[in-house]
Amino acid sequence: MSHNGIDIDEFILLTIYPTVVIFAIGYIARKINLRESLKYAIQAAASIIFAIIYLIFIPNGGAQGLALVLLLFGLILLYLARKERISPTLV
Repeated sequence: MSHNGIDIDEFILLTIYPTVVIFAIGYIARKINLRESLKYAIQAAASIIFAIIYLIFIPNGGAQGLALVLLLFGLILLYLARKERISPTLV
């Protein structure tokens, strides 16, 4: 079996880092009463930035799948931000 450059413990950490950042952005946004569309846009930017960093700096394509998932999640968050901007929900 070939080795792709990262171990399972490193992969778990690479999964936890963006999760913590995205939840922290959501928590801070709720505390300072930030608009939902802006919160989604900031979370999308963080997700896409993590995806780009993982593609560039992880050796031998060790986190390409994770980067793809983060990129898709970022695109979904951008879609939610746009949808929220067009017709905001009243809470």
